Amino acid sequence: MALPKSHDTTAEDLLAFRGEPGKRYELIDGELTEMAPAGAEHGSIAHRISRILGNYVDGHGLGEMYAAETGFLILHSPDTVRAPDISFVSSERIPGGHNPKGYLELAPDFVAEVVSPNDTAREVQQRIDDWLRAGTSVVMVVYPESKTVFLWRGLNVVERRSGDEEVSLEPAIPGFRCRVAELFPN
Repeated sequence: MALPKSHDTTAEDLLAFRGEPGKRYELIDGELTEMAPAGAEHGSIAHRISRILGNYVDGHGLGEMYAAETGFLILHSPDTVRAPDISFVSSERIPGGHNPKGYLELAPDFVAEVVSPNDTAREVQQRIDDWLRAGTSVVMVVYPESKTVFLWRGLNVVERRSGDEEVSLEPAIPGFRCRVAELFPN
């Protein structure tokens, strides 16, 4: 299926689209955007964070964790479908208590984006802004090279953490805390 050009692509079009194998896509203001596959370091860090958070979330029955390919429809007309590296939605916010076959039409409570070497500062900031404007309460941006995380809790509220400093994901993931160093492989 070919997708419409310019800003006419909808979330339904994207869901039905069969792109090239090995490629990922997002829909930004109705425009299809190709995303390069993540490198090994990126994938390892994202998996580690997802495992740590997933164990906590499952152990406390808080909701659902989602993998990188999961799309969230966060804006209509024109449609925007974003797919964060890691995301969490609390149980009470999952429509009807179960996952739909298509995209979740909501902003996750928590999103983590692991920055890749080819990501520009502008692209990273646009992702942060999109998530926060859509209603995500905590956006964690992970910088593998410096082993640093930035926690966004609003468009103008950001905290920098590294090393043995503690990460709290309140209010998105109640009670979760860990040291930044735990999020990175040794």
